[in-house]
Amino acid sequence: MNITTKILIWMIAGLTLGSLINIFAANNSVIQNYLVNGLFHIAGTVFINLLKMLVVPLVTFSLICGVCGIGDINKLGRVGIKSLALFLLSTTLAISLAILLAVTFSPGESHSVSRDTSDHFVAPEAPPMTEVFINLVPGNPIAAFAEGNMLQIIFFTILFAIGLLLTGDQGRPLIDGAEKINAVMMQIVNIIMSVAPYGVFALMAKTFAIQGVGMIMPMIGYVGIVVIALLCHVTGTLMILLKCLGKVSPIVFLKKIRAAQIFALSTSSSNATIPITLKTVEQRLGVDNSTAAFVIPFGATINMDGTAIMQGVATVFIANVYGIELGISGYLTVIAMALLASIGTAGVPGVGLIMLAMVFNQVGLPIEGIALIMGVDRLLDMLRTAVNVTGDATITVIVSRSENSLSTEVFNDPSAGLLEPIHFSRRASK
Repeated sequence: MNITTKILIWMIAGLTLGSLINIFAANNSVIQNYLVNGLFHIAGTVFINLLKMLVVPLVTFSLICGVCGIGDINKLGRVGIKSLALFLLSTTLAISLAILLAVTFSPGESHSVSRDTSDHFVAPEAPPMTEVFINLVPGNPIAAFAEGNMLQIIFFTILFAIGLLLTGDQGRPLIDGAEKINAVMMQIVNIIMSVAPYGVFALMAKTFAIQGVGMIMPMIGYVGIVVIALLCHVTGTLMILLKCLGKVSPIVFLKKIRAAQIFALSTSSSNATIPITLKTVEQRLGVDNSTAAFVIPFGATINMDGTAIMQGVATVFIANVYGIELGISGYLTVIAMALLASIGTAGVPGVGLIMLAMVFNQVGLPIEGIALIMGVDRLLDMLRTAVNVTGDATITVIVSRSENSLSTEVFNDPSAGLLEPIHFSRRASK
């Protein structure tokens, strides 16, 4: 049984157990204190911390290897421009699809809520665009690495790697050292993946024990449209882009990306899934390290396909609930705002709510309407993250293909990059 199948089985087991606890033992203090908030919480948090622990060193050394592997500053700029253009294109297509489906099925028409009776909701404040561009450059690189600020880390690491290239032979030992450390980091990824099924089980069990599936029922129209839009984007829009621009099989791609999707589903964090996404696109899909090391962290920071879909459906839903007509101009404004917000709020905590609040402000919808969808947002966040990670991998394959650096042999090999069992041997005693 491969690791993906194991993770999937344990994920379903966690979902089932968590749902049963929510239904039959929601008020049982022993189960809640010692199992849900005890064992499940500890195991799940430790697993998330293990993944987050790898992100900064893995991105740093992998990016150094990638930039030095490219060896051409012009090619690096070309890869960056292609990545940004494709991420913006996929986000535009995602939110357009979401609005089209939401307008067609009109979720929220049966609800009727006035502003006076709405739950109070205070939206997080979005940073000004000038501050976002200023913050791209770290005033203190050590602080950027300590805080895990991905955009600043990417900026400094690329600049450092370019400096290594320009120093010639003097920089060669550092480049060789980075390659060795990167190989070690990938082995640590393998170790963590070997215990991943149990971490995923704990995360899913805790989430559904607290949230439950019953809370979805009052919001079934909204949830249903979001889920349909997310599925259509993953299996339709992204796969059409992959087939037309990447010229590879979408079916093979979807089979090989499952592990990263499951990790994203359970962690609800694109950043925490970076180690698994990098391993998957390089070893399973055949993308060269020089492209993957740049595009994956970049996409995890600015690619908001899943969030954009949620925004599109949520905007139509709240407009229907409050009886506000948006019109074509309103929907076009939503699309434009989602694009700007995906870049302008990149790397900011609570990015989804900030983006949604910005959109609502721009089109004249009441901010307090966000409170209506907060109850189911945690469950939908899991699906949104899986879509974001799928988009990251799709764009990475397309960019690699356009640079003629995609190994089609690895991509088409069903056993390429499969996790092998890890054996710890004891040194013989003398």
